[in-house]
Amino acid sequence: MKIDRILERHARYRPEHTAVVFGEQRLNHRDYHVRVSRLAAALQAQGVAKGERVATVLPNCLELLDGYWACAMIGAVMVPLSPLLTAHGLRSLLADAAPRVVLADATTAATVLAARDAAPDAALASVDGTAGLAPLADWLAAASAGPALVEIAPDDAYNIMYTSGTTGMPKGILHTQRIRAHYGTLFANAWRMTPESVVLHTGAIVFNGAMVTLFPCFLQGATYVLHRQFDAEALIETVARERVTHTMLVPSQIIAVLDAPNFAPQKLTSLEMLLSLGAPLHGEHKSRLEAALPGRFHELYGLTEGFVTILDKADAQRKRGSVGVPPAFSEMRIVREDGSDAVAGEVGEIVGRSPLLMPGYYRRDDLTAVAIRDGWLFTGDLGHVDEAGFLFLVDRKKDMIDSGGVKVYPRDVEEVVVQHPEVIECSVFGIPDEKWGETPVAAVVLRAGCSADADALKAWINERVGARYQRVSRVIVYAEFPRNAAGKILKREMRDPFWVGRETLI
Repeated sequence: MKIDRILERHARYRPEHTAVVFGEQRLNHRDYHVRVSRLAAALQAQGVAKGERVATVLPNCLELLDGYWACAMIGAVMVPLSPLLTAHGLRSLLADAAPRVVLADATTAATVLAARDAAPDAALASVDGTAGLAPLADWLAAASAGPALVEIAPDDAYNIMYTSGTTGMPKGILHTQRIRAHYGTLFANAWRMTPESVVLHTGAIVFNGAMVTLFPCFLQGATYVLHRQFDAEALIETVARERVTHTMLVPSQIIAVLDAPNFAPQKLTSLEMLLSLGAPLHGEHKSRLEAALPGRFHELYGLTEGFVTILDKADAQRKRGSVGVPPAFSEMRIVREDGSDAVAGEVGEIVGRSPLLMPGYYRRDDLTAVAIRDGWLFTGDLGHVDEAGFLFLVDRKKDMIDSGGVKVYPRDVEEVVVQHPEVIECSVFGIPDEKWGETPVAAVVLRAGCSADADALKAWINERVGARYQRVSRVIVYAEFPRNAAGKILKREMRDPFWVGRETLI
């Protein structure tokens, strides 16, 4: 159960099969293995030994994808960092990870150079020859064809994924070779992926959600099609041209595809699986998707720390509103505040354990002890199960609004807001209120060409919510929501200014 020799296996047994497509570049398994092997050797030549970190600050590119597999080959630890980081944010992560090598490109070189004091011993290189950094091409030209042999065990560290920052200071989540091997086997089974599958990824592959299709695709020796960035129209045309069978998107991307001017279900007939993850996809959008592309929708709820549930396409309509059940070899509990197990239908904290569970946060035993107790991951999310054990997500504990002692779950209100014909996305959160302690606010993004009056929209929402305490005190119209590299809405950035007395609207 380790991933260091996956590419070698496919290069031997399926050499001519297309492995990777990126723009105009198409590489079969043999050629891709040669390419990654040289990068692995180049990293070793720069002093990267087993267990040492290789950080990347890159948008989607072949070199970023190569880095995942080169590190796997030599027992190094891949640390993919968001290209959207500021120098201040990057400095703290480099200081924590202490990488031996940092890879950048023209879009991130200035930020890396500004933060280089946090990793003074790291060798810096640019994948596109940007001035001020060593050209990666020179490292590759000087390297041998393949890396020196390294003895790698399943539980050796392989990957540090820093949290997206939606809940404060990022934490480094450590994954091993074994865990990523389980990503490959578990999700290949869940998505019914085969060696003949064609997997498209258009979002950022620094996001852990990308791994739920990346690792099973490479484990199976299927074809991985990578876009430089998400573009709804380009996604549709690529699916049609490449006969894509599997893709995963965050909710905002699904909405963008449905609203794209070239959207036509007949262009997407090759799709066997369309996965939504990263945030709940509201019911209004699920209905549109199911009407256009029936029988393909999967939904995944999960944490990078190592627990997931999956709503299979076979259950998507029968268990509408659920985020599914734990996969094989995983267990889930719903826990009351006193630590006892809740009964079916009762809301509590979602707690789980699985083969994907991290060994811990990197260099943070204190935080690990809070998150993992007696082998169970305490997620900080609230939910309940039905009599059959299917999970229904309620909200994050931290997002719950306490209005006059009554619990208001933002997701319940959001499901109402998105039904307005002029609203394309919404986010509900609590702000301070002198009378009630907290009161709900709805932030919305409108469809192109719409200009709904905020007060009229507030009245429309408040006529339709299920209870008086769910009524919003105001509606804020945004041109677009702040997001991380994965496309996840940064609710904290919208909510926090109200709590410190500063309101900054886009």
